[in-house]
Amino acid sequence: MTNLSLVGPSLAEFEAARAVVSQVAAVTPMEGSRYLSAVLGAEVHLKCENLQRTGSYKIRGAYNRLSKLTDEEKEHGVVAASAGNHAQGVAFAARELGIKATIFMPVGVALPKLQATRDYGAHVILRGSTVAEPLLAAAAYAAETGAILIPPFDHADVIAGQGTLGLEILDQVPDLHTVVVPIGGGGLISGVASALKQKALLDGRTIRIIGVQAANAAAYPPSIEAGKAIEVPILPTIADGIAVAKPGLLNFEIIRDVVDEIVTVTEDDTARALLVLLERAKLVVEPAGAVAVAAILAGKVTPDGPTVAILSGGNIDPLLMQRVISHGLAASGRYLTLRIMLPDRPGQLARISELLAEAHANVVEVLHTRHGVGLQISEVELNVSVETRGPDHRQHVVDVLTSAGYDPQID
Repeated sequence: MTNLSLVGPSLAEFEAARAVVSQVAAVTPMEGSRYLSAVLGAEVHLKCENLQRTGSYKIRGAYNRLSKLTDEEKEHGVVAASAGNHAQGVAFAARELGIKATIFMPVGVALPKLQATRDYGAHVILRGSTVAEPLLAAAAYAAETGAILIPPFDHADVIAGQGTLGLEILDQVPDLHTVVVPIGGGGLISGVASALKQKALLDGRTIRIIGVQAANAAAYPPSIEAGKAIEVPILPTIADGIAVAKPGLLNFEIIRDVVDEIVTVTEDDTARALLVLLERAKLVVEPAGAVAVAAILAGKVTPDGPTVAILSGGNIDPLLMQRVISHGLAASGRYLTLRIMLPDRPGQLARISELLAEAHANVVEVLHTRHGVGLQISEVELNVSVETRGPDHRQHVVDVLTSAGYDPQID
């Protein structure tokens, strides 16, 4: 790389932001992963921003932005809208700087995120059922009161704060070749990519940046193709922290210039990644924070020297974690639910139990009913959930039942 068109913060501005952000943000651990290294075929490190204060990287950009406010602006207070990590970052930063913060959040926000935001001293107003309504309410509040609206990603000061993470990564893994970064609106990757590319240019080297979006909320691939930020419909996704319908305008300009590749991952990919991080790395990560690992597991990242996957956050509701773990177990071939039609006569349930025992499958749940849709009068429906030891064992269980004359359907 011999030149770099500069849009957004300069390297000097990233360095200045680092001095500011270091007043509140921790230098989070960089953990090596033998398992992921074996999967990728190259050395893999995990940058654990899930262990950051407030549980995500968002504190970096929020604190840097708030620190730039004038005394007069601080007197007016700040306002933001978020369903989670941005809310906590702004609330924490405002508390540290002695600024009044008002946060608009959707009515159905996860209780741990709501309580944490309040505990950081912010005044929380619940509005609407999606984050779109709190965004409108926050903008109206700013216009009415003079409070300063703090955007989650589309601002140079926010980008500079997030980019401090890139400089930190380079300190911890000086020989890195690739960084894999989650993308929502683009605040994190625009900062990290720009800071690393500018630093690499100065050092006469190259660093590859790969962005990852949830397939159900992927605004960047079509935007890059169209040459401008476009809005896309958002489908349901467990990675709600990166479910953004339209890229930030400044973020898009930076990403178009400095990000090498953008890939997408499925819901199953993300669930598997959370399970791997729990079992192999002993790390609790929210779905949006795990998509970089999901991309590695799904074969979306090609090996090219030492690779860093950013775990961008760890604020996951325990109830969601329970559901995601179950989904991840199923996606990994560790949990199997079967629907089996049986003759309505004594001994059939016992026979299925014997066959499952022979296949070494542990039964965890059984539903036996005569009222299933499409059942004949002489039939009953058995729904049975079992623990399995992986895809091969899962198929073995199905084969055992089939060879005994049953027709198990995977649910």
